[in-house]
Amino acid sequence: MTVWDDLVGQEKVSAALDAAARDADAFVTAAAANQPPPEASKMTHAWLFTGPPGAGRNQVARAFAAALQCVSPDRALGGTPGCGFCDGCHTALLGTHADVTTVAAVGSEILVKDMRDTVRKSFTAPATGRWQIILVEDAERLNEKSANAVLKAVEEPAPRTVWLLCAPSVEDVLPTIRSRCRHLTLRTPAVDAVADMLVRRDGIDPEVAVAAARATQGHVDRARRLATDPAARQRRAAVLKLPLRLDEVGACLRAAQELVDAAAEDAKQLAEEMDGKETEELKAALGAPQGGRLPRGTAGVMKDLEEMQKRRRTRTQRDSLDVALGDLTAFYRDVLALQLGTRVAIANADAGDALERLARAGAPESTLRRIEAIAACREALDRNVSPLLAVEAMTMALRAG
Repeated sequence: MTVWDDLVGQEKVSAALDAAARDADAFVTAAAANQPPPEASKMTHAWLFTGPPGAGRNQVARAFAAALQCVSPDRALGGTPGCGFCDGCHTALLGTHADVTTVAAVGSEILVKDMRDTVRKSFTAPATGRWQIILVEDAERLNEKSANAVLKAVEEPAPRTVWLLCAPSVEDVLPTIRSRCRHLTLRTPAVDAVADMLVRRDGIDPEVAVAAARATQGHVDRARRLATDPAARQRRAAVLKLPLRLDEVGACLRAAQELVDAAAEDAKQLAEEMDGKETEELKAALGAPQGGRLPRGTAGVMKDLEEMQKRRRTRTQRDSLDVALGDLTAFYRDVLALQLGTRVAIANADAGDALERLARAGAPESTLRRIEAIAACREALDRNVSPLLAVEAMTMALRAG
């Protein structure tokens, strides 16, 4: 099974990357034999992957990184780089390859201090692999200073360094950066393709897989989580009941508090899983004895870790809220479809009674205003408005219609 097999609905992108990986392999092989590189090549030093949420931007970039690091002996016999089984592919896909560095936003932005070491590493030769690869999962979150640091590295890259940038749209990336990248656009996978992947790769019951894929409208990661995590299904069910509860001001405020509390609980669970482990690993790296004090001069390092963990908790809470807002948007989209007289591609078929009730009780114009209120809440969260205030304003607007 090759690294491209899990990329749902991205056949054209996979074909382009496969051709680039072949040319990259030929480049490395020629360099090792002290021969001139191929004249015509589909490989370049910087790539930009864009596409809607759930299209699999990060997965595509990581699969490409694995293909570039592939060390399968079958390549010498004409096999495609990216076998999926060799040590290079396996470690790149898991995120443990020494020459594949992943940068993801911990908070709302990728700060320049988070990029300094990465940019410095991009100018070094690969330690064990065939390429030095820098994968930026949230390129749209680069702030001005960190984006300028990336620009300098992309303008004059090392010969064996490849930058892989992922963002929702090309407009989210500085023009000076995107002009130096090869741009590939991903599309939202079809519901049937996502359901087939869940059955084939995760052993999900076909009916559950179809329901999860339809509910998430082809969002691969959310569909997998919905199909495999009972807690995720419970949270979604609670969100879909919210529109029927907004009959008075007090109910709106309670519903907003519940949404924010549920997101905070998600962030807390993640923090409990990761923060303690990270803290203990850092203490061990600094030479602190088990249960003892930190060595002198290391308090600043621990403070930086605590600040990073705090930023991650904030982002996790807002990401969890965004999932709930996405479910609400899909719910009202279904209401609007019923009001306009169509049942084609209803995402939330399991909430059919609630959809019918709200469709009969209102007009399409009020449903559109509710969808706009959810979009406004998302924008407010992006501007770092207090989550509770933003969600309270949204629930009041949903009540008003």
